[in-house]
Amino acid sequence: MEVIVAESKTQEGKGRVGTLENPEAYSNVPGHIIPIIEREFVDFDNEAEQFLAGDLPENEFIGFRLKQGVYGQRQSDVQMIRIKLPFGGVTPEQMDTFADVVERWAPLAKGHITTRQNIQIHHVPLRDTEQLLKVIAEAGLSSREGCGNTVRNVTGDPWAGVAPDEIFDPTPYAGAFVRYFVRHPTTQLMPRKIKTAFSGSDEDRAITGIHDIAFISRERDGVRGFELRVGGGTAIMPRVAPPILDFVEADNGDYLKVAEAVFRIFDRQEWLRVNRARARIKVLIDKIGADAFRDLLDEELRGDWVGEREFGPELVQRLSYEDDEEARAPQAPVAGASSPNGDRQAFDRFVESNVQAQRQAGFSTVEVKVNRGDLTPEQFRGLGQVMRDYGGGNARSTVQQNLVLRWIRDESIYDVWTKLSELGLGDPGAREISDVVSCPGTDSCKLGITSSMGLNRAVKERIDEMKLDDQLTRQIHIKMSGCPNGCSQHHIANIGFYGASLKIGDRQMPAYIPHIGGNYEGGTVLYGKRLKSRLPAKRVPEAVERWVRMYEAERADDGEAFNAFADRVGQERFEIEVKDLTMPVDFSLETMQEFIDWQRATPYEVIRGEGECAI
Repeated sequence: MEVIVAESKTQEGKGRVGTLENPEAYSNVPGHIIPIIEREFVDFDNEAEQFLAGDLPENEFIGFRLKQGVYGQRQSDVQMIRIKLPFGGVTPEQMDTFADVVERWAPLAKGHITTRQNIQIHHVPLRDTEQLLKVIAEAGLSSREGCGNTVRNVTGDPWAGVAPDEIFDPTPYAGAFVRYFVRHPTTQLMPRKIKTAFSGSDEDRAITGIHDIAFISRERDGVRGFELRVGGGTAIMPRVAPPILDFVEADNGDYLKVAEAVFRIFDRQEWLRVNRARARIKVLIDKIGADAFRDLLDEELRGDWVGEREFGPELVQRLSYEDDEEARAPQAPVAGASSPNGDRQAFDRFVESNVQAQRQAGFSTVEVKVNRGDLTPEQFRGLGQVMRDYGGGNARSTVQQNLVLRWIRDESIYDVWTKLSELGLGDPGAREISDVVSCPGTDSCKLGITSSMGLNRAVKERIDEMKLDDQLTRQIHIKMSGCPNGCSQHHIANIGFYGASLKIGDRQMPAYIPHIGGNYEGGTVLYGKRLKSRLPAKRVPEAVERWVRMYEAERADDGEAFNAFADRVGQERFEIEVKDLTMPVDFSLETMQEFIDWQRATPYEVIRGEGECAI
């Protein structure tokens, strides 16, 4: 395998402003980050019709539609539309639009918040896709490059701009990054996808360590910049992104220039394209090391292409996403604001777990706990109205599959909770043990092995039945993925699972491989240790309860956190606690349910296709 340093193909600039290559349609309105190009919808419709008529090979059509954020499902003739929300930003009008398209085109009547702050709409017929894309475009939403070997949705801290610990708000620079690299010629057919994150503080709520490229706010002598990290990722080879540069200046465009240099190096590694399952930039960093990659980066930045670009303060200023949320925030209490009358227990519990004070006096954020990340049309519209009535007019989705309402006046929090409760969204416990995260699994994904969404529901029900009130226990995070790739980010959970299978005689049983001791809070990313256990899917909730009760009973003192406990007692202790649960059983009338996955009615079998992320 040779790491390619020399140029292997011509890299072109973005072209004249206002052209397809460099559209000038930027609007500093929340959610209106990615420029909309009407021609692309017509092109998509034409390509789709050619494919359906048999005049376009499937592999060519797949590559085309993936760039438009249209992803194939395990079910034939329907698509998943991945709508990008850069740094999670969304407006009330866009929430209404999500409600409309879900009602019109999603048979299961729900939209799904992902761990990358996207909104996904599932089971959309191909012939309807072009119309859906047009409808969301009218609200400023885009699915452009939501899939494919491109720069995927750029994630960010949902509390950016209001967090007390923030060095500076990275949102304007994240917006410029999105606008620069969407439709950029270098990023259209890289060896694999690029996942990006921007964090404004060392708490790192965007989890930069698991990203291909990431930026953390830094300031030197009054100059804004970023620490650059490259080469993180989960899936089959989890790696934490190492720091590559301590400081890259922001306002002069250096951070965009350096990012393009990183992508150009990655794009030329032809040896990575041989095995698409491992064609990630983390593999390059792992092979040559961070120091060697810095050398490549230094050399790349001396290339002629740098002088052909527009890098400089003018570029950043033109592309920057500037939005004065405070100017839209309620300037006075909502007339008739209510307060608890009588028993405050439920409301106080909600405030404790879901409400955080902003650095701006008198305002708080309210995190809406969204079970499994799914929202109905009524919930989309209701949330949009709460955003209008009580907040600064917009919200941000989170990597925990929740939604953060911003700029809520403190005296309006009770009214907001009341409205959320009417929508079925007033539960406490955001980012706590009952806030279980999962990917769609076999509900829709071709790579899915198990029903991770079904397991999510079962685990949450068991946790709710346990009525946990210990503060340290509530801090445990549980995530599960339907396959080893880890779209739920199960690697960094305190208790994580990924889907597998067991073969018992001539039958198959859905199962999960557990991980213990992962972390993503406080600026530290740790990958959990994989246990030598394979749990039948129907026994996972029991395993979770045993581990939680074991932790509560055997921890060294009242202050020993779960991960510290796991390190002290070791993996084997966890394996012993569930050893009997891993024992296989013969198929019979009494054991039949163990051979049926969660929320399924037929005997389990592994049906796995080729994931389109690697096409």
